[in-house]
Amino acid sequence: MKKIYVGNLSFNTTEDELRTLFTEHGAVESVNLITDRQTGQSRGFGFVEMAPSEADAAISALNGTTLGDRNLTVNEARPRRDNGGGASSRQSW
Repeated sequence: MKKIYVGNLSFNTTEDELRTLFTEHGAVESVNLITDRQTGQSRGFGFVEMAPSEADAAISALNGTTLGDRNLTVNEARPRRDNGGGASSRQSW
Protein backbone atom coordinates (compact mmCIF):
# COMPACT_ATOMS: atom_id res chain seq x y z
CA MET A 1 0.00 0.00 0.00
CA LYS A 2 1.06 3.57 -0.63
CA LYS A 3 0.22 6.30 1.88
CA ILE A 4 -1.05 9.60 0.48
CA TYR A 5 -0.93 12.91 2.35
CA VAL A 6 -4.01 15.12 1.90
CA GLY A 7 -3.62 18.67 3.20
CA ASN A 8 -5.55 21.94 3.36
CA LEU A 9 -8.76 20.14 4.30
CA SER A 10 -11.70 21.98 5.79
CA PHE A 11 -12.06 21.26 9.50
CA ASN A 12 -15.53 19.92 8.62
CA THR A 13 -14.31 17.28 6.13
CA THR A 14 -15.24 13.75 7.18
CA GLU A 15 -13.44 10.46 6.55
CA ASP A 16 -16.43 9.33 4.47
CA GLU A 17 -16.12 12.39 2.18
CA LEU A 18 -12.42 11.74 1.71
CA ARG A 19 -13.01 8.03 1.03
CA THR A 20 -15.68 8.88 -1.56
CA LEU A 21 -13.35 11.35 -3.30
CA PHE A 22 -10.48 8.86 -3.54
CA THR A 23 -12.66 5.84 -4.42
CA GLU A 24 -13.25 7.49 -7.81
CA HIS A 25 -9.59 6.62 -8.55
CA GLY A 26 -9.36 3.09 -7.09
CA ALA A 27 -9.88 0.97 -4.01
CA VAL A 28 -9.19 2.78 -0.73
CA GLU A 29 -7.56 0.65 1.97
CA SER A 30 -7.84 3.21 4.79
CA VAL A 31 -8.59 6.87 5.58
CA ASN A 32 -7.25 8.65 8.65
CA LEU A 33 -8.05 12.29 9.46
CA ILE A 34 -5.65 13.76 12.01
CA THR A 35 -7.26 15.41 15.02
CA ASP A 36 -5.98 17.43 17.94
CA ARG A 37 -5.51 15.14 20.95
CA GLN A 38 -6.96 17.60 23.43
CA THR A 39 -9.89 19.10 21.52
CA GLY A 40 -10.67 16.34 19.02
CA GLN A 41 -10.94 18.98 16.26
CA SER A 42 -9.55 18.19 12.83
CA ARG A 43 -6.06 19.54 12.15
CA GLY A 44 -6.84 20.02 8.46
CA PHE A 45 -4.95 17.07 7.02
CA GLY A 46 -5.12 13.33 6.76
CA PHE A 47 -3.85 10.21 5.05
CA VAL A 48 -5.33 7.77 2.55
CA GLU A 49 -3.85 4.36 1.72
CA MET A 50 -4.27 2.80 -1.72
CA ALA A 51 -2.48 0.35 -4.03
CA PRO A 52 0.61 2.06 -5.54
CA SER A 53 -0.66 2.43 -9.13
CA GLU A 54 -4.06 3.69 -7.98
CA ALA A 55 -2.43 6.02 -5.46
CA ASP A 56 -0.26 7.59 -8.18
CA ALA A 57 -3.34 8.14 -10.34
CA ALA A 58 -5.26 9.69 -7.43
CA ILE A 59 -2.36 12.02 -6.58
CA SER A 60 -2.12 13.21 -10.20
CA ALA A 61 -5.88 13.69 -10.49
CA LEU A 62 -6.62 15.30 -7.11
CA ASN A 63 -3.66 17.55 -6.27
CA GLY A 64 -4.87 21.15 -6.56
CA THR A 65 -8.55 20.23 -6.87
CA THR A 66 -11.23 21.72 -4.64
CA LEU A 67 -13.09 20.05 -1.79
CA GLY A 68 -15.35 22.19 0.39
CA ASP A 69 -14.01 25.48 -1.07
CA ARG A 70 -10.42 24.46 -0.23
CA ASN A 71 -7.65 23.69 -2.73
CA LEU A 72 -6.24 20.31 -1.74
CA THR A 73 -2.59 19.41 -1.45
CA VAL A 74 -2.27 15.75 -2.39
CA ASN A 75 1.08 13.95 -2.56
CA GLU A 76 2.90 10.84 -1.43
CA ALA A 77 3.29 10.88 2.34
CA ARG A 78 6.82 11.22 3.65
CA PRO A 79 8.02 8.88 6.40
CA ARG A 80 7.20 10.13 9.86
CA ARG A 81 10.10 11.72 11.70
CA ASP A 82 10.75 10.50 15.21
CA ASN A 83 11.20 13.63 17.27
CA GLY A 84 11.60 11.79 20.56
CA GLY A 85 8.12 12.36 21.95
CA GLY A 86 6.15 15.36 23.10
CA ALA A 87 8.75 17.01 25.30
CA SER A 88 10.90 19.76 23.87
CA SER A 89 14.59 19.03 23.71
CA ARG A 90 15.42 22.69 24.35
CA GLN A 91 15.85 23.77 27.91
CA SER A 92 14.69 27.22 28.97
CA TRP A 93 16.77 27.57 32.11
